[in-house]
Amino acid sequence: MAATNPGKTNTVGKASSQKQSRRQMIEKMQREQAASDRRRTVIIVICSIVVGLAIIAYPAIRLVQDSRTKNQALTDFGVAAGSANCDPITNDTAGGTQDHRPDGEKILYSVSPPSSGPHYAVWAPFDKKFYSTSDRPPVENLVHNLEHGYTILWYRDTLPKDQIDKIEKIAKSKLPDASLNKFIAAPYKQSEGKGWPDGKNLAFAHWSGPGTDQKSFGHRQFCGSVSGEALKQFMEKYPATDAQEPNGG
Repeated sequence: MAATNPGKTNTVGKASSQKQSRRQMIEKMQREQAASDRRRTVIIVICSIVVGLAIIAYPAIRLVQDSRTKNQALTDFGVAAGSANCDPITNDTAGGTQDHRPDGEKILYSVSPPSSGPHYAVWAPFDKKFYSTSDRPPVENLVHNLEHGYTILWYRDTLPKDQIDKIEKIAKSKLPDASLNKFIAAPYKQSEGKGWPDGKNLAFAHWSGPGTDQKSFGHRQFCGSVSGEALKQFMEKYPATDAQEPNGG
């Protein structure tokens, strides 16, 4: 009988054991990788669901907020009229009725912001009440709205966001009956006209129709702070029916 070689047997056994250990290690690494992949997939799915729900929820939340704001009086927003640091109303000699200029022509108005004057033939949409710097039409379009009895709240384009948010809420709130819902809030760049008085951040403007003496005036009132109450008083003093063309819009 041939003699057994113990050294060779041990070597084969050792190699087999090492091979098995490597296989077990590889299988363990594969299991860990698979588990990691599953966790990553679950996280991606959860994040996708959260983002999707947020995308769906945001418009719904805004809709609910806007609905609530619509039922609030504009006097609920901003400071009281007596705390708004408003100047007395100025009465500007008005002109430019039905003076339609070509789109793109730059019109230099005698007062800033304008309360009357030549304007473009097309007015800003009647159903939009608030504009930001990104979507505001030219000033010349908005002056046309003044001709139809609108009150415009011009605000400095540099106002802090929290103040602009209050103005947006005012624009979406329940306006006084005298306004006939003819109101627009829009930003105004100081480079678009003469400088405003120091410390004044917004201005109300309205273009009145001719009086018994056939004279017309534009009206402006500068304020330092946002005040729905001050705006209400201005709109009741100059209602939408007091206009060059009150039946438009």
